[in-house]
Order: sequence, then C-alpha cells, then structure tokens
Amino acid sequence: MTLKPEIIQTWQMVRPAVFNRETKETIPGRLEKTEIPVPELNSGEVLVKVAGCGVCHTDLSYFYEGTPTVSQPPLTLGHEISGTVVAGDDSWIGKDVIIPAVMPCRKCILCKTGHGNRCLAQKMPGNSLGIYGGFSDYIPVPSVDLCMIEDSGDIPLPYFAALADAGTTPYQAARRADLQYGDRVVIIGIRGGVGKFMGLIASALGAGTVIGIDIKDDLEDALEMGADYVINTREKDAKTISKEFKELCKSNNLPTHGWKIFEVSGSLPGQNIGLSLISFLSTLIVVGYNNQKIEYSISRLMAFEAEIKGTWGCLPEYYPIVLEMALSGKIPLTELVDLRPMSSIVETFEENHKNPPAKRIVLTPDF
Repeated sequence: MTLKPEIIQTWQMVRPAVFNRETKETIPGRLEKTEIPVPELNSGEVLVKVAGCGVCHTDLSYFYEGTPTVSQPPLTLGHEISGTVVAGDDSWIGKDVIIPAVMPCRKCILCKTGHGNRCLAQKMPGNSLGIYGGFSDYIPVPSVDLCMIEDSGDIPLPYFAALADAGTTPYQAARRADLQYGDRVVIIGIRGGVGKFMGLIASALGAGTVIGIDIKDDLEDALEMGADYVINTREKDAKTISKEFKELCKSNNLPTHGWKIFEVSGSLPGQNIGLSLISFLSTLIVVGYNNQKIEYSISRLMAFEAEIKGTWGCLPEYYPIVLEMALSGKIPLTELVDLRPMSSIVETFEENHKNPPAKRIVLTPDF
C-alpha cells in the first residue's frame, strides 16, 4: 500500500499575467515548481495520487488573461484530474477515480433543486479548493463526489483525466439544451479539445443531424467525431457562415429553424457565428468562455421565440454516464488525448495559448 507522503510536489501559479494600463505592457505570468505540506485530512476527505491532469482553456485564462481565481496566487492550477486514492476514508483507499471539476456543497438551495453544478459554494481544484490543484503529484479532495473507475479495461488511468471537464462539460451542456433523440445540432469549435467530446456525446445521445463548424483545415476528422457535415470558417465572417449554413440546409432538405447550437470554442468569432445562426425556435448553448464583450439585438429572441443559455461544469452524478461512454468506446479516449510529462507545463501552456493542439493534453507527474 502507498504510504501517505509528507509533502506535495507541485507547479504553482506564482503570478498571473498582469496588464499595465499606463505603459500598455503585460508582465508575464510565472509558474514555479515547489513543495507544499500535505494537510491533515478531515472526515470525508481523501488524498489522491495524481495520474494525470488535463490542460484546459480555463487554466490559460487564469494564467494569461488575468481571469480571477477564488483562491489567490500562489496556487496550483488544474481541474481535470484522474488518480488513485492513497489516504483518507478507508472505503476509498486503492480506488482509481476521476475527480469532478466542480464539487457542490450539497446543502444550498441550488444543490437541492438540481443545480449543484452551479453551486455558489462549490469547490473547484485549481481555483477554489484552497491552494490545491491537479498539476501536482498529490491532491486532497472531498470523497463524496468522486467517480470510481472500477474497471478501466486497456485504457491507462491518465487518459481518464480528460473526462473530468472536457468530457463531462459537453454532457451537462446537452442536458441544459434538453437534447432529444433526432434533434438537429450545430457545434462551433468541433475540432477543439471540448468540441470533439461535444460531437461524440451529441451523436451518442441520438442527435439526428450534426453540423460541425471550425477554423481548422482538417475538418474531415470531424466526421469521425459525430459530425454529418462540416463548415470551415477560415477567412469568413459570421454573415458568410450563416449564408453557407442555410445553403447546406437547403441542399440536404434540412430546415433552418429549431437547431440546438453549441458554442464550445470560447472565442469571440465563434460566439458571433453562434448568434448569427439563431433562427426560429433555436437554442444557443454557450459552453466556451472568453471575457470579451459582444453586441446582439436581444429582440430577435422574442421574434424567433429562441433562447440563449449558459452552462457550467457538470453535476458529479452524471460522471458515471460519461465514463461508461468512454469504456464502451463511444468516446475513444486514447485517440483524443495526448500525454506529456508535467515537467513540460511551461512549454505546454505556451503552445496551448498560441496554437491549441488537436488533442487534449494531459500532463503526467514526473517530479
């Protein structure tokens, strides 16, 4: 049995990037390898030996864009985590687990009415779980919401880290959209780290038609991620994309109304495209995040009887459903994830910030 360690080795965000309004210069953020004590575990808490931690756009927004974290730096980022319980509640020791990216308090009115994913007292590794995050070799977490992996088959444990956010957030988004069998779906950013999972999950849930939209050139791959048709956005504005969408619908005898549109790119152009596609009885689900402002005539929602909905994280009770999708092959995890050593975190952050790779990157501890 693994003995409880005395220290946690970790990569902390010592300082996020800071923009100086007077000089118009940006002071770069700084990541630093360090050691922190293992805290005393209270009842209902466990210590997890990290197998892998995914790199999410949210981590990059904290580090590069100054998006505030609940716990102030220095703290460890990272909220897509898989690992093995090594200390704490006896019933969990030795179990392989996925740690939910957001863990609700289970006591407030939001939790009690089915909205625990947006619980205002939720704990999120790398943000509001004290100084603790996934870019470490160990992490202390509550045990109540852990998702146990009873039999991982031939999938190595680090790959399951991607399900903690990139895989489960799309499932929550589908629930938020009330996605039904036969629904028509648009996914903006389908070739991104979350977009691929969104396509696969929409397909697994029985979407009748899926149109994938992305700026990347190799969109044929999207046809293997649940898409029936693809639209490339390179060097096109939202108006042009909207026109191309309508032409695609017409040529394939599809209506232009009633689509469920998932914006997962978290980019301003992607959000503009999503808004341009809203028509009669449409629903736009905002999955991706950016902090830029956008203009839209909300009276169109009245005229179209359309909706715009936000979605955040995923309820822990949905994790086993998404896990089963991965174990059954509906989500081909090993094809979607790129494993790298955690010592490459600085270079990996920079790469993801400048030119996000096709696969979700999961960092494995190598301290």
